[in-house]
Amino acid sequence: MKIIHTSDLHLGQIIYRHYDRDDEHDRYFARLADLCVAERPDALIVSGDIFDIQQPSAAAWRRFTDHFVGLHRRLPSMKIIITAGNHDSPSRLHAHRRVWEEIGTVIIGLPPAADLERLPTGWESDYIISLPGGYVVAIPFMAAERPEMLQHLLDTVAARNTADLPVVMTGHLAVSGSDITGHDFDIGRIRTTALPNLGTGYDYLALGHIHKPQTLGHPADCMAEEAEYPAPVARYSGSALHVSCDEAYPHTISIVEIDRHCGQVRIRQHRIHQLRHFKTLPAPGEPDFNDAEEALAALETLASAPDRNPAGDYVRFRLPRTIWLPSDFSQRVYDIIARHGESLRYNPKIEWTGTAATDSGTEAVPQFEVAELQQMHDPLQFIRQTIDQYAGLDLGVIEEAFDEIRREVAALSEQKEQSTAKTRRKS
Repeated sequence: MKIIHTSDLHLGQIIYRHYDRDDEHDRYFARLADLCVAERPDALIVSGDIFDIQQPSAAAWRRFTDHFVGLHRRLPSMKIIITAGNHDSPSRLHAHRRVWEEIGTVIIGLPPAADLERLPTGWESDYIISLPGGYVVAIPFMAAERPEMLQHLLDTVAARNTADLPVVMTGHLAVSGSDITGHDFDIGRIRTTALPNLGTGYDYLALGHIHKPQTLGHPADCMAEEAEYPAPVARYSGSALHVSCDEAYPHTISIVEIDRHCGQVRIRQHRIHQLRHFKTLPAPGEPDFNDAEEALAALETLASAPDRNPAGDYVRFRLPRTIWLPSDFSQRVYDIIARHGESLRYNPKIEWTGTAATDSGTEAVPQFEVAELQQMHDPLQFIRQTIDQYAGLDLGVIEEAFDEIRREVAALSEQKEQSTAKTRRKS
């Protein structure tokens, strides 16, 4: 059985609140399509975070449709299996499932209900995909651990798998011991799950969520072009694009070949050549800037370099906390970039180093699971959990203010409805 494993596409991402990445995703999908045609796998598995936000734009949905329909047209024999991640809206993805089945694509957004005893007979078939060369247990992101459900699905496959065909399972989560380099935890944190809690019976666990490519338990092989292991093997394919400046490592697509159930798993990594790269000023190993003028001069040199990337790269500054920046620093940065044809994309989040003279210590910051933050729809929920960080802030006053706003919004909505109804009666 051969699969191509990728994840964390983050379609529709607007990076640094200003730059879309459509052309970068187009380049990635062109490479992915060529790889699929060359390798002719049994299945393409995409392990979550298809979109960057839960309510993607119409343009992002169109790109999703165009790219995956295009993949099916180029290789109709390949099954495409897509599962939701924590960035996705599981119900939105799941709602499209029946339509996509018509072109050999399985989309799974929602996990099974928590109470397995109340599920209808045969529910397992919605999550077990049978292929000529093996089985795929497709599981989307789940907010809580469900070891009994996972093991039940694997046991169901084991009962059906009388020919000892390979078994692949998907997951979108952080497994304990994985290398989370590049993930930003200024506010959020990632909840981890022990690998044994994901069950036994799979040969390859196709993971998403962590952006650095890696095979769990084999850190030395992180960037090996080819490696082979006895089953079972758990692997993060890594994200399609560098999602931030902190992901200073290659990104790859995994080509996985499994000879038989409980056999050997061969993994090859296909390097993704990014359209744009992330650069830091000063470059690693170079001395710090002494002042803002030195930093701006370095940016001018980078923007005007004759060998610069014609597509433009992303750039940010690494500055010591002792440097004073003028109030118009960011504007001067954008002015330099504009003079050179928008050849660079600026990340205004400066990487500060050292300790400022006025620092008296580090205050404890409340920690949240990243998925929990993404699913917070009520701002008061966040305020209530961080109220201790803001001396003098009266939660009661804030709640009253929100209540007043809600009442005003409700009154305006009622007035609008009454006006609309009156207009309809006149017509």
